[in-house]
Amino acid sequence: MSAHQAAPPPFDPELRLALAALSAEARELVTPANLAAWQERDAAARPAPTADDLSADGRFEVREFRVPGPPGGPEVTLVGARPSGLAGPLPLLYYMHGGGMIAGNAWSVLPRVLREWALPLGLAVLSVAYRLAPRARYPEPLEDCYAGLAWAAAHAADLDIDADRIVVGGKSAGGGLAAALALLARDRGGPRLLGQLLLCPMLDDRGTTFSSHQMTGLGLWDLTSNTTAWQALLGDRHGADDVPPYAAPSRATDLSGLPPAYIDVGSAEIFRDEDVAYADAIWRAGGRAELHVWPGAFHGFDGFAPQAALTRDARDTRTRWLRRLLDQSRTSDS
Repeated sequence: MSAHQAAPPPFDPELRLALAALSAEARELVTPANLAAWQERDAAARPAPTADDLSADGRFEVREFRVPGPPGGPEVTLVGARPSGLAGPLPLLYYMHGGGMIAGNAWSVLPRVLREWALPLGLAVLSVAYRLAPRARYPEPLEDCYAGLAWAAAHAADLDIDADRIVVGGKSAGGGLAAALALLARDRGGPRLLGQLLLCPMLDDRGTTFSSHQMTGLGLWDLTSNTTAWQALLGDRHGADDVPPYAAPSRATDLSGLPPAYIDVGSAEIFRDEDVAYADAIWRAGGRAELHVWPGAFHGFDGFAPQAALTRDARDTRTRWLRRLLDQSRTSDS
């Protein structure tokens, strides 16, 4: 049975209700024709919280850093936050926001990241304001992220972070960037990473997996929107045989020597098959990966149904993995 004939996995009942409650505008597909208008509307819907907002009545210390960018590129803004009064050096979660490489910002993702991980786990966080497509094309967004990562590792003492306990992470496009950073840091001999937290990562520009066609027209991000986003990032290189793995990590043929990965994805979303395949490729290369496929979950489900039982399970599982990773690093250091 082809993907075009196959019935999609059913949505989780709570998530189906959350999806049905969204407006038609929120579910609009992204096309080259409406991309600019879609970006404008998305930016208006994701206002960036101020430093005062992020401090949450003093629970977090918040700072912005403007650091040297990649060669020939502009400075990179990093938004830093850590639990107030916590003695360091702290582990660092170096985080890339989602948005299909065409949307999102470094500020609006932080309240949730700080609440769910920084506070309970005693983490410092740096969120990266990388340039967006199509104004910036590969490799510019990735090089922004790498420049910020290299700066953070080199200034660990000033930041009061532990350069040996850096986890890269992100969701959707941010998860793809985190996976690419792990590859790039390995191949450039860059900062040695403790782990990679890949939440429904966007990894493959080709659009040839079974799930990418099975989920056409369903959920919040399908093949039409995904193709538009990849074309915005890669331009004429989209789908070509020579797209590098740092642009689309699913293209990687060598996944050895990478830090432990946490990968999760929904069973009812476009990225399911590429994310499962990426975990499998890490295992085949002798690496460590923990994979979770949330049954009946659409792309980005946890942001739209924060109180659903499946969201709570996903949130708890991610936190347990991070805690276990950090605990193991403490044990190995002692």
